[in-house]
Amino acid sequence: MKIGILGLGLIGGSLGFDLRSQGHNVLGVSRRESTCQKAVALGSVEQASVDLSLLASAEVVFICTPIALIVPQFEQLIAYLPSTTVVTDVGSVKAPIVEAISPLWDNFIGGHPMAGRADSGIEAAQRDLFVGKPYVLTPETRTPTAAISVVEEIVRSLGANIYHCQPEQHDRAVAWISHLPVMVSSSLIAACMSETDSEVLQLAQKFASSGFRDTSRVGGGNPELGLMMARYNRQALLRSLQHYRHNLDKLIHLIEQEDWTVLEERLKSTGKARPDFVE
Repeated sequence: MKIGILGLGLIGGSLGFDLRSQGHNVLGVSRRESTCQKAVALGSVEQASVDLSLLASAEVVFICTPIALIVPQFEQLIAYLPSTTVVTDVGSVKAPIVEAISPLWDNFIGGHPMAGRADSGIEAAQRDLFVGKPYVLTPETRTPTAAISVVEEIVRSLGANIYHCQPEQHDRAVAWISHLPVMVSSSLIAACMSETDSEVLQLAQKFASSGFRDTSRVGGGNPELGLMMARYNRQALLRSLQHYRHNLDKLIHLIEQEDWTVLEERLKSTGKARPDFVE
């Protein structure tokens, strides 16, 4: 199958590696000529160009650009695609993308691979990035069954676990487990940096180990991605942040009141709940 990838960063580059390993003919488009050259040199794609017309012969196109560029890039891409081309995206927000593109393209299926790294760009791309990871698809009732099957087959070949839901449900769910953690993690780093005693701050930086590394990782990632999460999933993110603030206030109150019994029960409860989110 001839597959096009628009956007050759971490996700697009990683898709290219896996799809080529399965024998697909993979074409890539990027805004920068240097990225195109790197993608070909690394073996992520067979051909790459800054010209969208390269994707005219693709049977399936994955749009892997930053969220803000998905819709405008698709609107430019339309001029080169036959109506039979199946188009999907990998944006971490789904409702605004599906609402904008679905009326323009019958064979569009919103998608979101829940896989990533702190690093970004084609240099960060890796093989088997999607193995064992959730991959959410958000087709609408009018989306052709044949188009859904094509995307499902490709996603399944990546070793990912497929989930279907409505775009709005997706956005509320990822606000809790993806977008909120980015903001919380960023706030953690900012709070640590607010220490006014330079010696204490230096000691904290030296003492930081696995616990801090785990809880701060996503807050130290690509700032553009965090900004796009907030901008395009604003209402769901605000809702989750407000709930988080409410829970922090409860913890502050328990510690101020030295209510160790209730605090212990609370920590036990969250400890029991964690495996429901992370195996």
